[in-house]
This record gives sequence, structure tokens and C-alpha cells, in this order.
Amino acid sequence: MSRPEDIFQKLVYFGEDAIDDFILNRQSEELFLDFKRGVSTGKTGGGYVSLHRDDRKNLAKCISGFGNSEGGVVVWGVDCSRDNEIGDVAQAKFKVENVHRFLSWLENSISGYTVPSHNKVRNHIISVDENGDGYIATYIPKSDLAPLMTTSNSKFYIRSGSNNVPAPLSVIAGMFGKKPQPNMDVVIANKKFKVINNTNSEGKVIIDYLPPKYVKLSFALRGANSSNVIARELYMTCNNDKLGGISNKVKYNNYKAMEHIIGVEGHLNLISKPDLRLPPRGLINFVNIDILLYDKVDDDLLFEGVIGAENSLPKDFRLYIPKNQLRSLIAQAIRSECEEELETIKNELYSQFIITG
Repeated sequence: MSRPEDIFQKLVYFGEDAIDDFILNRQSEELFLDFKRGVSTGKTGGGYVSLHRDDRKNLAKCISGFGNSEGGVVVWGVDCSRDNEIGDVAQAKFKVENVHRFLSWLENSISGYTVPSHNKVRNHIISVDENGDGYIATYIPKSDLAPLMTTSNSKFYIRSGSNNVPAPLSVIAGMFGKKPQPNMDVVIANKKFKVINNTNSEGKVIIDYLPPKYVKLSFALRGANSSNVIARELYMTCNNDKLGGISNKVKYNNYKAMEHIIGVEGHLNLISKPDLRLPPRGLINFVNIDILLYDKVDDDLLFEGVIGAENSLPKDFRLYIPKNQLRSLIAQAIRSECEEELETIKNELYSQFIITG
């Protein structure tokens, strides 16, 4: 997971607590993070019907600067103060007035602020109070299109330290001359979580070497080409050295569309066949995974891997569950006799313990 995405996910997951943490620790604006109070918001905001021109200017510069660099996050509703040693730091919360309206203004404005428009910008309401006021995070990933120029002043920006600055001519020339690269993301699909009953109607064990009940975790690993160019030489590796206990197993299924390169035990190495090409926005299934988890847990569960393509940056993914939580999860599932409870456990497991990016 990239640093900007990590910041964004922290804000999504922890909400206003993450903002409090920024202020408590005097978080400074940096290469991947910007704080904006927002002129269009607050009790002094007046009767605006769209983003204030200063907010439009700041948003356009952030989309261009972060998009032309390595991406970043703008937090709306945080006031900054200047620290002579570390620069602009989060000082106080200043809620966005009518946060849903402000979100609508952002969503309606983004596409028109740069050329070409950045179609991957995401906005998320961090929190909202009973008056409808709150905070918003804007996630601006690195653009895989041509360099982004602001429509307001026809300038290209890049991120430099904690500021968006006009890009030098040599940098702009390099951006235009750079051939677009494919971008492969891993997609976790067909998520399943089942408790397998290994006993017959008389309560006797059916398969001797398996416990009476165990958990089966299943999912598919797919590759998505989120770029605007064709991806070639796709690859994926999986490593299952730690499975929570020596009895637990991993089974790899349905990877015949790929070439399997035999490696060491506990590793799966897949690469696409020479004539396979994945078009822009294309999706392909690499492998289906079954993880069998028994109630004897003496280690963490760590299943990890990497996905990529020729001329693209590799992306990591992993499923990590500390042994105490794994032990509790399995015990809770085996004791449960309610499908709704199992569904809750499944959703918690996939949302909390699987990390991609």
C-alpha cells in the first residue's frame, strides 16, 4: 500500500480520531499530506453556492501537484499554523459546514480543474455531527495519464516538500516524453468463510486426520489493469510460510491460465503465457485459494505475495492475523451456529486483515 493510500485508509477507518491524532502529534504537511480549512465552509463562510475561488485554486493545485507526483491526501476542516522548525502543522479542527453540500461541490468540480481530468480522485466524509458539519478527505493518486495542467492558470505543478510548486520546464518535458506504463492491482474476489463439519450423523469423525470441525477460508486472486495501456508479462507470487500452525493447509486451484514456475515449498510462482495481453481496465483470474484452519494455533497467519506486469511497479498484498486473534476467530466460528454471526466474522476478517496496494 502506498503512503497516500495508507493515510487515506487511516482517515476512513479511524474517522475523526485520526484528525485528533494529527493535531495531538502536531502532524506537519508533507509530501503526501495537505490540510485545508476551507474558505467555503465554517460559520464565517457566508452564503456560497459553490466552492470559493480560493478553495478552487487550492484544489486544482493539489490535483495537479499530487497527481504529477506520487499522490497525496487533502484533509478539509483542519487549521494549520506555521512552526519555524517543521513548517505548517495541524493546529485545530475547523468543521466543514454542511459537509454533504461541500462534498457535492468537490465531486462536481474535480473533472474541470485539470487537463486532462484526473478520474481517480476520491472523496470521503470522515465524520459528520448532528448539525451536518464535519470533515472530508480527498485522495489524489498518482496520475497514469499525461501531466496534469490546471485550467485556471495553465500551469503544471509537482509536489515539493509540503508545497505544490510549478514544475520546471525540464521536468514537464520529461513527463510528456515518458511512455505510459501499465498498472496492475490485485483484486480479492469470491470471498468465502465456512465451518466444515467432519462428522457423520452419529457424531463420528469422517476423515481421521482432520478435526471434527475446522474453518475453510476461500478467495480468488485477480489482476486488474487500471492503466490506459495494454499489460504484458503478468506475474504473481504467493508465499505461505506461516499458517498459524503446522496442521493448517493452503490449496491453490484454477491457475491453468498461467504458467506455473516450480519453486520451493510454500511458494506459488505464476506468469502469464507469452501470447496473453490484458487490455486497459481488463480483469483476469490468477488463482483460487483455499486455506484450511484448525483449532490448534501456535503461530501467526501470514499469507503474502506480489502482483505486477512488464514495465510496471509491483504491488504487494497480504493476509496477516496475529495468533491470538486467529485463535479467537477460529474458536468463535466453530462455536457459532448462526449464519449471520459467521457472515459478520467473514466481513471483519476480510476488511481488517487483508491489505492490498
